[in-house]
Amino acid sequence: MVGVSEGHGSAQAPAASRTRVGRPLLSLALASMMDEVHAHSGAVYLLAPGEPVLEMAVVAGLPRAFAAPWERVGLSAPIPVADAVRERRLVWVGGEEEMARRYPRIAVVLPYHFSLAALPVATETTTYGAIYVTWPGGHPPVLSDREREHLTAACDRLALRLERALDESRPLLHEPDLLGVPAMGNVAGSLGSVEAARMVSRLPYGLCSLDLHGRVGFANAAAAELIGLPVSRLLGTQLWASVPWLNDPVYEDRYRGALFSQQSTSFVALRPPGDWLSFRLYPTTTGLTVRVTRARAVAEMHRAAPQPDEAPSRLVTISQVLTLAGALTEAAGVQDVVQLVADEIVPAVGSQALVVLGSRAGRLHVLGHRGYEDPHLVERFDGLPLAEPTPGTHALNTGVPAFFESQEQLERLYPLRHETPDGFAAWAYLPLIASGRPVGTCVLAYAEPHPFPADERAVLTSLGGLIAQALERAMLYDAKHQLAHGLQAALLPHSLPTLPGLEAAARYLPATHGMEIGGDFYDMVSSRGVAAAVIGDVQGHNVTAAGLMGQIRTAVRAYTTVGQAPEEVMRSTNQLLIDLGADLFASCLYLRLDPARGRAVMARAGHPPPLLRRPDGRVRVLDLAGGPLLGIDGSAGYPTTEVDLAPGSVLALYTDGLIESPGIDIEDALAELGRRLAEAGELPLDELADHLVAHSPAARERLDDVALLLLRARTET
Repeated sequence: MVGVSEGHGSAQAPAASRTRVGRPLLSLALASMMDEVHAHSGAVYLLAPGEPVLEMAVVAGLPRAFAAPWERVGLSAPIPVADAVRERRLVWVGGEEEMARRYPRIAVVLPYHFSLAALPVATETTTYGAIYVTWPGGHPPVLSDREREHLTAACDRLALRLERALDESRPLLHEPDLLGVPAMGNVAGSLGSVEAARMVSRLPYGLCSLDLHGRVGFANAAAAELIGLPVSRLLGTQLWASVPWLNDPVYEDRYRGALFSQQSTSFVALRPPGDWLSFRLYPTTTGLTVRVTRARAVAEMHRAAPQPDEAPSRLVTISQVLTLAGALTEAAGVQDVVQLVADEIVPAVGSQALVVLGSRAGRLHVLGHRGYEDPHLVERFDGLPLAEPTPGTHALNTGVPAFFESQEQLERLYPLRHETPDGFAAWAYLPLIASGRPVGTCVLAYAEPHPFPADERAVLTSLGGLIAQALERAMLYDAKHQLAHGLQAALLPHSLPTLPGLEAAARYLPATHGMEIGGDFYDMVSSRGVAAAVIGDVQGHNVTAAGLMGQIRTAVRAYTTVGQAPEEVMRSTNQLLIDLGADLFASCLYLRLDPARGRAVMARAGHPPPLLRRPDGRVRVLDLAGGPLLGIDGSAGYPTTEVDLAPGSVLALYTDGLIESPGIDIEDALAELGRRLAEAGELPLDELADHLVAHSPAARERLDDVALLLLRARTET
């Protein structure tokens, strides 16, 4: 059946009798499209019924094994066909560099020179799937208007035909993949005449013909002599499978690269004990011709890193593992890992649900799950002792994966399991072992009974190792993240005090790099009738900077409480920083506030100047007197400036992370901040703070910590 997506939801086509469609609809549409735009290969995907998953239906031009990692992909996967469906647009990738930049997971598995276009197969209301087509390396880096129009029109026509088939309850049955003409088994048939065959047999160098699967369809006597096997042993086999000294993935990679790029390539191989042979590959859309000669001189060999690959099934395995490994490296926290496994691995292996379990203090903990209609069925296992006889605890304790092909098989080993039916019919329990220790269990559930052959068990076990490593990194990241935020929260004020005649609002954003902890700080102090505000920035955004920031903030509070004047507070703090010997500097802006008189006295130590919005809406940058950064010169003085603070005025105090951004002039950034303060200054103070941060390019990039403190003078009633 055809899966469809309407709007934001998805639905399954209505049940219908198994009436065969008159012609192979998908194959013909794909072949016609490729012919119109002179594409080299392609595939049609259809939405799986009832699932946000694209399933490969028909492949053309290249063996399906080349695209095996993407036979089933989630709609959220970062690959061109999924992007085309989600965004309902044509996606164009103009070459290997663009592929590596935009879709690195594909580039890792297929590092070849080719271009790709992906399009949705959809009507205005319904999405049926997607198509991609590829061109070899000689295609221009830009898709022409003619090609774009042909591709779009072909996908629209296919969508209408699928819609018609669905309306008429005609299910789409299996269609074979479209490959080139298979290589012939006899020389005369391959070369067109007996005389041509005789001519080739007399050549002093070897010639072989390979089909798209890499199988030998013809080899002359010279090739057999050079390779060291009779022609009868070569025909119908893959060179790297039948010739032991060619059993190296680098050679197979050259064959794949030649087919993708449609450019000739070559390699040199050592035939034991000491004969070097040169292999030159000449590709076409139906296969390759290989010329074999003796290598007269081998100065050096540049060999790619080996990837174990002795048979087509292992090729699929390696590609799949590489793709999913690339996906898991992007996961930061535990929930990122769970989401990536749900989006990438679950569709790839054909399961319908997922549970990721961790262990702590001798108990199981549910780290995340997807695909369960009733989440309580999963969450009841949270806190289960590891001594309980369950398949999840057994896999975690023993490190041995468990595969249950049916519910009967599972309940035979775990009789208590029938008390908590989850609606699924087969399960794979994968122990997650990282650095030699168990970190959890990954449970994959299948809606129907599911056999687990040996090669699939090997793939799933390998994926368990990748998930374990990602999960271990994610747990460490989350622990550091919680530590950083806890420390930051302890060092910054939990709330701002209410001061007579003043409103206040503050925002703090840590830098997006590192531990997300920094040295920016702000505070307000009200003691013995004295009101003060301070904002500062300690050099760096790490634990050391945060610790020093806490000491400075505490010192400013103490000096304010004992009644020191603003210039004395700055001098005392400067001396403290020097005495601590921290080798870090800090900028600071300190204000003594007197809203009753409409005045503020300010002292500045190398800090960006504040902005003042007057009641009439005009904004100016306050050019304050000041001294050097704190922690540089113990004898430095910090002169003060008195500023009018009439009711309705707004003071904006900030750190440089709000205005400094690569490629943007600091004066322009400051002028833009002033313009936004002028336009939005009448907003409630909390909304104004959010507005200024949201519209700051520097705050969006967050290459540095950002602190903002807004003060509005008001008339007390």
